[in-house]
This record gives sequence, structure tokens and C-alpha cells, in this order.
Amino acid sequence: MATARPGWSRRAQYGLFFSFLAVIAGIVIGLILLAVSLIAPKTFDGLRGVALDVTGPVATALHEVSVTAQGLVTGADDYWDAARQNGELKRERKAMLQRMVEAKAIHQENLQLKAALQLRQRVRDTVATGRIVGSSFNSPRRFAILSAGSRDGVGEGMPVRSASGLVGRIVDVGDFASRVLLVSDRTSIVPARLLRNGIPVIVQGRGDGTVEIRPLEVGRNPFRPGDIIITSGTGGLYPPLVPVARVVTLKDDGGIALPLSDPATTSFAIVEPAFEPTAIAAEAEPAADTAP
Repeated sequence: MATARPGWSRRAQYGLFFSFLAVIAGIVIGLILLAVSLIAPKTFDGLRGVALDVTGPVATALHEVSVTAQGLVTGADDYWDAARQNGELKRERKAMLQRMVEAKAIHQENLQLKAALQLRQRVRDTVATGRIVGSSFNSPRRFAILSAGSRDGVGEGMPVRSASGLVGRIVDVGDFASRVLLVSDRTSIVPARLLRNGIPVIVQGRGDGTVEIRPLEVGRNPFRPGDIIITSGTGGLYPPLVPVARVVTLKDDGGIALPLSDPATTSFAIVEPAFEPTAIAAEAEPAADTAP
């Protein structure tokens, strides 16, 4: 009894047989076409035209597929290139904005420094000029730190002002820095007057960055929104004619004002001696009397 050859299946035999037939058929068709082209060239041209008509749509479809694939590849490359350029432009824009902010801050600081220097030239007696390096915002007590201390001649009680207006007065002094009690502190009281008509007023801090202004005379409210309050020189501590605040809200018996010199936006300030030297000693006497 015959057995199948090992490693050789009937399917493989059929495949080899039909492949052989296909080769033979191709050779026969080629010979026929060659004979037709030699014997009847016109008939061969017709057959060639028919072949073109048959294969033309197939070639067109294959070409469209190729163009589409190339377009997808090119479009993807363009997309990633555009995304990369967009990212670079965003980074450049961010860096440019940072440089613009830094340049604007430097310009603003230079303007404040120039104004402080001009103010120091106008003020006859200037003790020291320093930078405001910090201030309190989240506390009812309002202080600022000035980079000038006892080695610069700064002493307790001396008034501090900037080119914009009155900042406050010195309450603590170190060798190289001082603590300034701001005009917006609850314990700060500044004798002042209304610039528009000279009416004497009292400016007292509210502990929230604003000040309350009250007239000394009881009667009609003399304030208007936008009024400027300046020091009067009364008491001898603060020099007269220094801008203090601008009225923003009216009350029944006074108003609420914003200090013109905001430590948050002020870089430099100057320290002056008391308008009357005895004023600091007079202010220190009550504290000495209450000491144990």
C-alpha cells in the first residue's frame, strides 16, 4: 500500500501544478501577442488600446493612493513643523513679555529713584535715603522696613516720605535698617489740612491700607471725592505741605482716603529730621512716664 510522501501535501502539489499552468499560459499568450504584432500590426495596436483601457483605471487608482499617502506624510511633516514653530514662537513671546516686564519695572524704579534724589535736593535737611524692602499687608499693624539705620543717622520719631507723599515715621532703629510706622496704621495720627481750602483735619490710620479723615470743627462735611490732604506742620513732627492722602469715600462726619505713598509701589524713601526737634522729645516723654 502506497503512503504519502513525508513533508509533501496534496495542497502543495495542486499549488505547484497551477503555478506551472500559469507560467505556460503566460508564455503562450506572450507568443501569440508577439506573432500578432509581427503579422498584423494594426490588430496588435487595437489589442494594446484595449489593454490600456483595462489597466488605465487601475493605474489611476494606484496613483491616487500613492499621492494621498504622500500628501498624508507631507501634511504630517508640515503639521509637526508648524507645531514646533508655534511652540518656539510661544516661548519667544513669553521670554519677550518677561523682558518687557523687567524693563518696565527697572524704568519705574529708575523714575522713583530719580524722584527721590530730586526730592532730597529740594529738602534742606535730609538724614538718609533708603529702599523700602518690605511692608505688612495681612496685619492690622502697618509697618515697613527701610534700608537705613542708626549708622546713617536715622533716629526714632523721624518722619519718612517719598516722592509721592508721607510714608510714616520711624519707630524702631537698627544699625542698618529701621521700622517705619505707616500712616495707615491704627495708632498713626497726622495733623493735616485740606489743600483746597486749608481747613484743619486729622488723619488717622484704619489698619486696612486706608486712612480716616475728620475735620476739627463739627458741622458740614467739607470733603469732596478727590480732595488732597497735606500735612499742616502742627505738633512739630511732620513738616508742612507734604501730601498725605486722597479722599475716595465720604462719610457723615468725614471721609475715607488712600495714602498717596503706597509702600507696595514705592521703592525709595528719605528720612528727615523732625520739623521741630523738640517734637520727638515731647513725644517720647509720655512713653518714659509710663515705663516701670
